[in-house]
Amino acid sequence: MTQPTPDLTILVQPGYQNSGPEHWQSRWEQQDGRLRRVQQADWDEPLLGDWVATLDKAVAACEGPVVLLAHSLGCITVAHWAAAHAETHSADIRAALLVAPADIDTADIPELVNFRPVPLRPLPFPSVVVASSDDPWCSPARSRHFADSWGSRFVEIGPFGHLNSASGLGDWPEGRALLAELTS
Repeated sequence: MTQPTPDLTILVQPGYQNSGPEHWQSRWEQQDGRLRRVQQADWDEPLLGDWVATLDKAVAACEGPVVLLAHSLGCITVAHWAAAHAETHSADIRAALLVAPADIDTADIPELVNFRPVPLRPLPFPSVVVASSDDPWCSPARSRHFADSWGSRFVEIGPFGHLNSASGLGDWPEGRALLAELTS
């Protein structure tokens, strides 16, 4: 087994309204010094241009290889970022773990409409899309469509809602195993 790269940074991109202390992203950050949260200026009224620019600055600030770890709207932010900045920074990105992408194209939340349409171009780095079979924010078929469009491996893990704090995942060891595959 290959050892993890010591200078690897894992950029955590939460979704709409951020990830609270019981969210698996927050738990992982507390336990792994390689994880660094992308701090968006406004978690409650997100603006696509601002979120993409903030993610771009975070990637540019990393000195070594980067793995993106996104949840929900964070996945859509990664897709938009890749569409806009892939040529500049794609060599910096080793991989992305995209968990529970939100189907913004059908979401009935006015604050999120500016993230439409979801980019459906292949990502220029390896990626895995993880979906639940009963996610209220994205059907399994739509999650698979995102994965296929982005050139991502697709993993459906069963009925766990939006794969957030309310899903009862705790430290989510299955997700950690998928991240370990991408970071080794």
